[in-house]
Amino acid sequence: MTSEDDPFHDCELDPEAILGTHTFENVLYTDETETPINVLTGETPAHSQATVEEAKGFAASIDTETPQIALPASVESQVETQSKPYTAAAFSHFNATGSLERHRAYHAAYESDAFAVDFEADYVSGDLTITVERADES
Repeated sequence: MTSEDDPFHDCELDPEAILGTHTFENVLYTDETETPINVLTGETPAHSQATVEEAKGFAASIDTETPQIALPASVESQVETQSKPYTAAAFSHFNATGSLERHRAYHAAYESDAFAVDFEADYVSGDLTITVERADES
């Protein structure tokens, strides 16, 4: 197999590092995601008020080949940009999976016919579960 045929040729991790089921806890946007409070009124600004359903809809509306999830936006970015309390990112985003190396490995597996990649985004608990299997085993 040449390096061009190997989906992991540019990855720091090999497939063994991501095979199986891995759960990343408390990484998704939830109803408990922190939002800014206006110190003068004691209320959350309108731009930071959102539901999980809005966040999921926004993530699903992103037109890309890689499935998107809704991640919490930092309070700082909500204040500075007057943005919603969530942002969309690839299901394997390093903010969710904990490292750029994992992000690249999950993305390589997703793009490859040699692997079956599935994920479950639980917006109640905030947990993201990703399962990777070799395609010939699934």
